[in-house]
Amino acid sequence: MKSENNLEKRSLQGKTVVVTGGSSGVGRATVEAFALEGCNIVIAARGQEALDETLNLCRELEVKAIAVATDVSKAEEVDNLVKRAILEFGRIDIWVNNAGVMASGKFEEIPMTLHEQVIKTNLFGYMHGAYSVLPIFKEQNEGILINNVSIGGFMPAPYSAVYSATKFGIRGMMECLQGEISDFTDIHIANLYPQIQRSTGNAHSAKYSGLDFKVPPFAADPRDTAAKIVELAKQPKKDLFPDITSRLLVNVYGMFPKAIINTASAGMRMMMKLKNGEPTSGNVLESSPEPHQIYGETSLPVPSKKTKLAMVAGVTLGLAYMFFTSRSSRSNKDAAE
Repeated sequence: MKSENNLEKRSLQGKTVVVTGGSSGVGRATVEAFALEGCNIVIAARGQEALDETLNLCRELEVKAIAVATDVSKAEEVDNLVKRAILEFGRIDIWVNNAGVMASGKFEEIPMTLHEQVIKTNLFGYMHGAYSVLPIFKEQNEGILINNVSIGGFMPAPYSAVYSATKFGIRGMMECLQGEISDFTDIHIANLYPQIQRSTGNAHSAKYSGLDFKVPPFAADPRDTAAKIVELAKQPKKDLFPDITSRLLVNVYGMFPKAIINTASAGMRMMMKLKNGEPTSGNVLESSPEPHQIYGETSLPVPSKKTKLAMVAGVTLGLAYMFFTSRSSRSNKDAAE
Protein backbone atom coordinates (compact mmCIF):
# COMPACT_ATOMS: atom_id res chain seq x y z
CA MET A 1 0.00 0.00 0.00
CA LYS A 2 2.82 2.39 0.82
CA SER A 3 4.45 1.92 -2.59
CA GLU A 4 1.09 2.68 -4.28
CA ASN A 5 0.85 5.98 -2.38
CA ASN A 6 4.39 6.89 -3.44
CA LEU A 7 3.55 6.17 -7.06
CA GLU A 8 0.46 8.36 -6.78
CA LYS A 9 2.47 11.18 -5.25
CA ARG A 10 4.99 11.06 -8.07
CA SER A 11 2.31 11.59 -10.72
CA LEU A 12 1.99 15.20 -11.86
CA GLN A 13 -1.06 14.66 -14.05
CA GLY A 14 -3.55 17.48 -13.47
CA LYS A 15 -1.28 19.40 -11.06
CA THR A 16 -1.19 23.19 -11.45
CA VAL A 17 2.27 24.64 -12.05
CA VAL A 18 3.31 28.30 -12.14
CA VAL A 19 6.56 29.08 -13.97
CA THR A 20 8.03 32.59 -13.82
CA GLY A 21 10.29 33.65 -16.66
CA GLY A 22 8.47 30.97 -18.64
CA SER A 23 8.63 32.47 -22.13
CA SER A 24 12.21 31.62 -23.13
CA GLY A 25 15.31 29.65 -22.18
CA VAL A 26 15.10 27.29 -19.21
CA GLY A 27 11.68 28.70 -18.29
CA ARG A 28 10.20 27.77 -21.65
CA ALA A 29 11.82 24.34 -21.48
CA THR A 30 10.28 23.94 -17.99
CA VAL A 31 6.82 24.86 -19.26
CA GLU A 32 7.25 22.28 -22.02
CA ALA A 33 8.44 19.61 -19.56
CA PHE A 34 5.50 20.08 -17.18
CA ALA A 35 3.07 20.19 -20.11
CA LEU A 36 4.37 16.80 -21.25
CA GLU A 37 3.53 15.55 -17.73
CA GLY A 38 -0.10 16.59 -18.24
CA CYS A 39 -0.03 19.56 -15.84
CA ASN A 40 -2.11 22.72 -15.89
CA ILE A 41 0.34 25.51 -16.70
CA VAL A 42 0.46 29.16 -15.65
CA ILE A 43 3.14 31.01 -17.64
CA ALA A 44 4.50 34.28 -16.26
CA ALA A 45 6.82 36.73 -18.04
CA ARG A 46 6.87 40.42 -18.97
CA GLY A 47 6.49 40.28 -22.76
CA GLN A 48 3.02 39.49 -24.11
CA GLU A 49 4.23 38.33 -27.52
CA ALA A 50 6.61 35.78 -25.98
CA LEU A 51 3.88 34.67 -23.57
CA ASP A 52 1.48 34.07 -26.45
CA GLU A 53 4.07 31.96 -28.28
CA THR A 54 4.63 29.78 -25.21
CA LEU A 55 0.89 29.53 -24.61
CA ASN A 56 0.50 28.18 -28.16
CA LEU A 57 3.14 25.56 -27.34
CA CYS A 58 0.98 24.37 -24.42
CA ARG A 59 -2.10 24.24 -26.61
CA GLU A 60 -0.23 22.15 -29.16
CA LEU A 61 0.59 19.74 -26.32
CA GLU A 62 -3.12 19.71 -25.43
CA VAL A 63 -2.86 20.92 -21.84
CA LYS A 64 -4.79 23.65 -20.05
CA ALA A 65 -2.72 26.81 -19.74
CA ILE A 66 -2.97 30.56 -19.18
CA ALA A 67 -0.38 33.29 -19.69
CA VAL A 68 -0.17 36.19 -17.23
CA ALA A 69 1.99 39.22 -18.01
CA THR A 70 4.03 39.63 -14.81
CA ASP A 71 7.02 41.66 -13.69
CA VAL A 72 8.22 39.63 -10.70
CA SER A 73 10.10 42.63 -9.32
CA LYS A 74 6.69 44.13 -8.43
CA ALA A 75 4.92 42.46 -5.50
CA GLU A 76 1.45 43.49 -6.66
CA GLU A 77 1.96 41.81 -10.04
CA VAL A 78 3.04 38.56 -8.37
CA ASP A 79 -0.05 38.75 -6.14
CA ASN A 80 -2.13 39.13 -9.29
CA LEU A 81 -0.39 36.09 -10.79
CA VAL A 82 -1.40 34.00 -7.77
CA LYS A 83 -5.00 35.21 -7.95
CA ARG A 84 -5.24 34.47 -11.68
CA ALA A 85 -3.83 30.97 -11.20
CA ILE A 86 -6.31 30.13 -8.41
CA LEU A 87 -9.23 31.71 -10.27
CA GLU A 88 -8.48 29.54 -13.31
CA PHE A 89 -7.44 26.25 -11.69
CA GLY A 90 -8.60 26.44 -8.07
CA ARG A 91 -5.17 25.83 -6.51
CA ILE A 92 -1.41 25.97 -7.04
CA ASP A 93 0.55 22.74 -6.53
CA ILE A 94 4.00 23.74 -7.78
CA TRP A 95 5.63 27.17 -8.10
CA VAL A 96 8.87 27.53 -10.06
CA ASN A 97 10.88 30.68 -9.32
CA ASN A 98 12.90 31.01 -12.52
CA ALA A 99 12.74 34.59 -13.83
CA GLY A 100 16.14 36.26 -13.70
CA VAL A 101 18.33 38.87 -15.38
CA MET A 102 22.05 39.52 -15.51
CA ALA A 103 24.36 42.49 -16.10
CA SER A 104 28.03 41.79 -16.89
CA GLY A 105 30.89 44.26 -16.95
CA LYS A 106 33.02 46.38 -14.66
CA PHE A 107 31.02 47.06 -11.50
CA GLU A 108 31.44 50.86 -11.66
CA GLU A 109 30.67 51.06 -15.39
CA ILE A 110 27.25 49.41 -15.18
CA PRO A 111 24.56 52.06 -14.47
CA MET A 112 23.24 51.93 -10.92
CA THR A 113 19.68 51.68 -12.25
CA LEU A 114 20.63 48.33 -13.83
CA HIS A 115 22.30 47.07 -10.64
CA GLU A 116 19.19 47.93 -8.67
CA GLN A 117 16.87 46.25 -11.17
CA VAL A 118 18.96 43.06 -11.17
CA ILE A 119 18.39 42.92 -7.40
CA LYS A 120 14.68 43.67 -7.77
CA THR A 121 14.12 41.00 -10.43
CA ASN A 122 16.34 38.24 -9.06
CA LEU A 123 16.27 38.57 -5.28
CA PHE A 124 12.99 40.44 -4.79
CA GLY A 125 11.37 38.37 -7.55
CA TYR A 126 12.09 35.10 -5.73
CA MET A 127 11.07 36.73 -2.44
CA HIS A 128 7.77 37.91 -3.94
CA GLY A 129 7.08 34.43 -5.29
CA ALA A 130 7.74 32.75 -1.95
CA TYR A 131 5.84 35.43 0.00
CA SER A 132 2.76 35.07 -2.19
CA VAL A 133 2.61 31.30 -2.62
CA LEU A 134 3.70 29.92 0.78
CA PRO A 135 0.47 31.09 2.50
CA ILE A 136 -1.48 29.28 -0.24
CA PHE A 137 0.53 26.12 0.38
CA LYS A 138 -0.13 26.40 4.11
CA GLU A 139 -3.88 26.72 3.50
CA GLN A 140 -3.75 23.64 1.26
CA ASN A 141 -1.32 21.93 3.65
CA GLU A 142 0.80 20.98 0.64
CA GLY A 143 2.80 22.47 -2.21
CA ILE A 144 6.28 22.63 -3.69
CA LEU A 145 8.35 25.79 -4.24
CA ILE A 146 11.24 25.15 -6.64
CA ASN A 147 13.96 27.76 -7.04
CA ASN A 148 16.24 27.75 -10.09
CA VAL A 149 19.16 29.36 -8.27
CA SER A 150 22.26 28.38 -10.37
CA ILE A 151 25.74 27.56 -9.10
CA GLY A 152 26.00 31.31 -8.65
CA GLY A 153 24.55 30.63 -5.21
CA PHE A 154 27.86 29.01 -4.24
CA MET A 155 30.48 30.74 -6.41
CA PRO A 156 30.69 34.23 -7.94
CA ALA A 157 30.34 34.95 -11.65
CA PRO A 158 33.31 37.09 -12.74
CA TYR A 159 32.42 40.70 -13.55
CA SER A 160 28.83 40.11 -12.48
CA ALA A 161 29.05 41.28 -8.87
CA VAL A 162 25.42 42.25 -8.29
CA TYR A 163 24.07 39.16 -10.09
CA SER A 164 26.29 37.07 -7.80
CA ALA A 165 25.00 38.95 -4.75
CA THR A 166 21.41 38.07 -5.70
CA LYS A 167 22.19 34.37 -6.14
CA PHE A 168 23.99 34.15 -2.79
CA GLY A 169 21.02 36.03 -1.30
CA ILE A 170 18.42 33.67 -2.79
CA ARG A 171 20.27 30.69 -1.39
CA GLY A 172 20.42 32.22 2.09
CA MET A 173 16.77 33.25 2.04
CA MET A 174 15.59 29.80 0.97
CA GLU A 175 17.82 28.07 3.54
CA CYS A 176 15.98 30.04 6.22
CA LEU A 177 12.52 29.43 4.74
CA GLN A 178 13.22 25.70 4.56
CA GLY A 179 13.50 25.81 8.34
CA GLU A 180 10.28 27.80 8.69
CA ILE A 181 8.21 25.23 6.78
CA SER A 182 9.91 22.20 8.33
CA ASP A 183 6.83 21.46 10.47
CA PHE A 184 4.68 21.08 7.33
CA THR A 185 5.25 17.52 6.14
CA ASP A 186 3.86 18.08 2.65
CA ILE A 187 5.26 21.53 1.90
CA HIS A 188 8.71 21.58 0.32
CA ILE A 189 11.23 24.16 -0.82
CA ALA A 190 13.70 22.71 -3.33
CA ASN A 191 16.70 24.53 -4.80
CA LEU A 192 18.40 23.71 -8.11
CA TYR A 193 22.00 24.76 -8.82
CA PRO A 194 22.72 24.36 -12.54
CA GLN A 195 25.75 25.65 -14.45
CA ILE A 196 25.64 28.07 -17.40
CA GLN A 197 22.87 27.18 -19.84
CA ARG A 198 22.80 26.88 -23.63
CA SER A 199 19.76 29.14 -23.61
CA THR A 200 18.76 32.61 -24.78
CA GLY A 201 19.67 34.03 -21.36
CA ASN A 202 23.13 35.15 -22.44
CA ALA A 203 21.85 36.84 -25.60
CA HIS A 204 19.25 38.75 -23.56
CA SER A 205 21.56 39.84 -20.72
CA ALA A 206 22.97 43.33 -20.19
CA LYS A 207 26.60 43.69 -21.33
CA TYR A 208 29.02 46.52 -20.61
CA SER A 209 32.76 47.30 -20.97
CA GLY A 210 32.97 45.68 -24.41
CA LEU A 211 31.61 42.31 -23.35
CA ASP A 212 30.05 40.61 -26.36
CA PHE A 213 30.28 36.84 -26.18
CA LYS A 214 28.22 33.79 -27.03
CA VAL A 215 27.37 30.76 -24.91
CA PRO A 216 30.31 28.34 -24.55
CA PRO A 217 29.70 24.95 -26.19
CA PHE A 218 30.07 23.03 -22.90
CA ALA A 219 27.02 24.83 -21.42
CA ALA A 220 24.17 22.64 -20.16
CA ASP A 221 21.12 21.78 -22.22
CA PRO A 222 18.09 23.77 -20.89
CA ARG A 223 15.84 20.76 -21.48
CA ASP A 224 18.09 18.66 -19.21
CA THR A 225 17.79 21.35 -16.53
CA ALA A 226 14.01 21.46 -16.98
CA ALA A 227 13.90 17.67 -16.53
CA LYS A 228 15.63 18.11 -13.16
CA ILE A 229 13.04 20.70 -12.13
CA VAL A 230 10.33 18.16 -12.93
CA GLU A 231 12.29 15.58 -10.94
CA LEU A 232 12.21 17.91 -7.92
CA ALA A 233 8.45 18.26 -8.34
CA LYS A 234 8.09 14.47 -8.25
CA GLN A 235 10.61 13.83 -5.48
CA PRO A 236 11.38 17.08 -3.62
CA LYS A 237 14.76 17.48 -1.96
CA LYS A 238 16.44 20.45 -0.32
CA ASP A 239 19.23 20.97 -2.86
CA LEU A 240 20.08 19.44 -6.21
CA PHE A 241 23.06 19.82 -8.53
CA PRO A 242 21.65 18.69 -11.88
CA ASP A 243 24.86 17.36 -13.43
CA ILE A 244 28.44 16.43 -12.64
CA THR A 245 29.79 19.70 -14.09
CA SER A 246 27.81 21.94 -11.75
CA ARG A 247 28.89 19.94 -8.69
CA LEU A 248 32.49 19.80 -9.91
CA LEU A 249 32.68 23.56 -10.45
CA VAL A 250 31.36 24.29 -6.96
CA ASN A 251 33.70 21.75 -5.32
CA VAL A 252 36.73 23.09 -7.21
CA TYR A 253 35.85 26.64 -6.23
CA GLY A 254 35.58 25.49 -2.62
CA MET A 255 39.17 24.15 -2.80
CA PHE A 256 40.75 27.02 -4.76
CA PRO A 257 38.45 30.05 -4.38
CA LYS A 258 41.06 32.76 -4.91
CA ALA A 259 42.78 31.03 -7.83
CA ILE A 260 39.46 30.29 -9.58
CA ILE A 261 37.95 33.78 -9.35
CA ASN A 262 41.25 35.51 -10.19
CA THR A 263 41.82 33.27 -13.23
CA ALA A 264 38.23 33.66 -14.43
CA SER A 265 38.41 37.43 -13.95
CA ALA A 266 41.69 37.61 -15.89
CA GLY A 267 40.03 35.69 -18.72
CA MET A 268 37.12 38.14 -18.75
CA ARG A 269 39.49 41.11 -18.83
CA MET A 270 41.18 39.61 -21.87
CA MET A 271 37.80 39.15 -23.56
CA MET A 272 36.93 42.77 -22.84
CA LYS A 273 40.06 43.89 -24.68
CA LEU A 274 39.54 41.56 -27.63
CA LYS A 275 35.82 42.27 -27.99
CA ASN A 276 34.39 45.70 -28.59
CA GLY A 277 30.66 45.24 -28.30
CA GLU A 278 28.40 48.22 -27.74
CA PRO A 279 27.00 48.53 -24.19
CA THR A 280 23.46 47.18 -23.94
CA SER A 281 20.96 47.03 -21.09
CA GLY A 282 19.51 43.82 -22.57
CA ASN A 283 16.36 42.60 -20.86
CA VAL A 284 17.12 44.07 -17.43
CA LEU A 285 14.82 47.10 -17.78
CA GLU A 286 12.37 45.73 -20.34
CA SER A 287 11.03 42.42 -21.62
CA SER A 288 13.29 40.12 -23.61
CA PRO A 289 13.54 40.81 -27.35
CA GLU A 290 13.44 38.05 -29.93
CA PRO A 291 14.34 35.25 -30.20
CA HIS A 292 11.78 33.80 -27.78
CA GLN A 293 13.05 30.25 -27.75
CA ILE A 294 14.78 27.67 -25.58
CA TYR A 295 18.25 27.56 -27.15
CA GLY A 296 20.75 30.36 -27.67
CA GLU A 297 23.66 30.65 -30.06
CA THR A 298 26.93 29.00 -29.04
CA SER A 299 30.43 30.23 -29.83
CA LEU A 300 31.44 26.82 -31.21
CA PRO A 301 29.62 23.62 -32.24
CA VAL A 302 28.16 21.75 -29.28
CA PRO A 303 30.22 18.62 -28.47
CA SER A 304 28.57 15.24 -28.04
CA LYS A 305 27.70 13.97 -24.55
CA LYS A 306 30.59 11.47 -24.74
CA THR A 307 33.01 14.29 -25.54
CA LYS A 308 31.63 16.36 -22.68
CA LEU A 309 32.06 13.44 -20.26
CA ALA A 310 35.62 12.93 -21.46
CA MET A 311 36.36 16.64 -20.96
CA VAL A 312 34.88 16.58 -17.45
CA ALA A 313 36.85 13.44 -16.59
CA GLY A 314 40.06 15.04 -17.85
CA VAL A 315 39.49 18.25 -15.90
CA THR A 316 38.59 16.26 -12.78
CA LEU A 317 41.79 14.20 -12.96
CA GLY A 318 43.86 17.32 -13.58
CA LEU A 319 42.34 19.16 -10.63
CA ALA A 320 42.70 16.12 -8.40
CA TYR A 321 46.38 15.96 -9.34
CA MET A 322 46.77 19.68 -8.55
CA PHE A 323 45.01 19.25 -5.22
CA PHE A 324 47.04 16.26 -4.02
CA THR A 325 50.29 17.76 -5.33
CA SER A 326 49.53 20.93 -3.40
CA ARG A 327 48.77 18.96 -0.23
CA SER A 328 51.93 16.89 -0.66
CA SER A 329 54.05 20.00 -1.10
CA ARG A 330 52.61 21.56 2.05
CA SER A 331 53.17 18.34 4.00
CA ASN A 332 56.80 18.14 2.86
CA LYS A 333 57.32 21.79 3.76
CA ASP A 334 55.83 21.29 7.23
CA ALA A 335 58.00 18.19 7.74
CA ALA A 336 61.14 20.09 6.70
CA GLU A 337 60.35 22.83 9.21
